[in-house]
Amino acid sequence: MNVQACVLRDDDRRPPVNELLEIVQRGLQGRIKRLPSWLFYDERGSALFERICEQPEYYLTRCEIALLDTHAAAIGDVLGPDVRLVEYGSGHAHKTRQLLGHLVSPVAWVPVEISPEPLRLSVQRMAASFPDVPMQPLCADFTRPLRLPVAPRATRRTVIYFPGSTIGNFDHADAVALLRKMRSEMGEGGGILIGVDLKKDPSAIEAAYNDQAGVTAEFTLNLLARLNRELGCDFDLSAFRHRARYNSMAGRIETHLVSLREQSVQVGRRQFAFACNEAMLVEYSCKYSREDFAALAARAGLRVEHIWLDPDEKFSVQYLLRS
Repeated sequence: MNVQACVLRDDDRRPPVNELLEIVQRGLQGRIKRLPSWLFYDERGSALFERICEQPEYYLTRCEIALLDTHAAAIGDVLGPDVRLVEYGSGHAHKTRQLLGHLVSPVAWVPVEISPEPLRLSVQRMAASFPDVPMQPLCADFTRPLRLPVAPRATRRTVIYFPGSTIGNFDHADAVALLRKMRSEMGEGGGILIGVDLKKDPSAIEAAYNDQAGVTAEFTLNLLARLNRELGCDFDLSAFRHRARYNSMAGRIETHLVSLREQSVQVGRRQFAFACNEAMLVEYSCKYSREDFAALAARAGLRVEHIWLDPDEKFSVQYLLRS
């Protein structure tokens, strides 16, 4: 197994308890309560997200896989040989397998994942399928500065791979900041290969975040279960419900946890009051037109070099270079 040191490096994949407590308290004290969406991804949250991707309403994964089935060879041709592929939020790396199989003499695959167990399992599976590709797993939060491992040999270019539609979970200012961070980490001559969900029929978008099986609701409520476990909070999960609606003006799904009654929640040494029907924002899922995303990339000093679409033109993978 060609995995460097067979050890996962941990770059502070979760904040210390006192820092996490401060983040949560700050989010709850505003006029509009808000918690960051990265709180979803503890070990159970990561497993629930894998189940979301299997739901019939969740078109995004199917569209992206169909896109790669059609275009992975062409993407590999554009990236060229001797690429170091640094993947943000690698998860179980199902889509990476399609891409990696079309890269010529890749220098290394560097999966960056905040949850250690999915990272460990994906590296084991990928190393068995690609025994000649060095694996350099990094257990870290990709939104923070990364200390990338030293490449095992000379690299023609570093490509930051950000599959799925996770860029949509950031508001526009934070998305620009993350793209600028990627631009720095890819270095001169590097590139960014990124999944971007496209604007479409709002009913199809809303259905994807409100599956009939209730997996997305369970995933959202798991955020509160995590805070109860890690911070000793006393959120009553039965007193909140998941709500996801598409805001056509802003071009995004807005996911909230809605209080079902008037209640008070203990967070550290502080109490936070929730009114009946008060909504706490926990996630954005922004959708873009091609023109929208090109303008966003330009703000980060990047230009769109190539766009690949799935057969139904619901989803895109875009390749960005320095402008």
